[in-house]
Amino acid sequence: MVSALLVALRASVVTLVLTGVMYPLVVTGVAQVLFSQEANGSLVKDEQGREVGSALIGQGFTQPGYFQPRPSAAGAGYDATASGGSNLGPTSQKLRDRAVADADRLRRENPEAPGPVPAELVTASASGLDPHVSPESALWQVPRVARARGVDPARVRTLVASQVEGRTFGVLGEPRVNVLTLNLAMDRQFGGPARAPASP
Repeated sequence: MVSALLVALRASVVTLVLTGVMYPLVVTGVAQVLFSQEANGSLVKDEQGREVGSALIGQGFTQPGYFQPRPSAAGAGYDATASGGSNLGPTSQKLRDRAVADADRLRRENPEAPGPVPAELVTASASGLDPHVSPESALWQVPRVARARGVDPARVRTLVASQVEGRTFGVLGEPRVNVLTLNLAMDRQFGGPARAPASP
């Protein structure tokens, strides 16, 4: 009886050390050596070296001189601590009303945009934190962004094209543009957009 208990105790201690201490240390060490940027949150810095976000987590942009991401249902919007979709189905009137309101707003804000509002700009992702839009959705916003910054739209389109990320491993997913890194590239190339004057 005592010997069986000692064997079980030894097995528990060895398992605890191997799986609870050694394995996490090895995995963390390998991640830090081989994938340091990703292991530390894929943080993005501006030109002053300040951390302004993560390349993996979307955030809202409302100024006309910045590209806008997909809408977010995470918490109060783009809340990384409350990732999730709205769970509203295709027959939900609430979802339809929100999408129609977003489409109307986007048409007002982008009067020179070509064609209809891209569907992804009125539909939230399942996580509510998708940091990417399609190249088509970014290009659709170019007239507004170029006008707000006083820049030739052709130059903005060229910058968007330079920010397109290909399919993962060449086969997974679709080409996409990270909204945060695109907006930072805009600031680097053209300077920050002029802010609207504060209302009295």
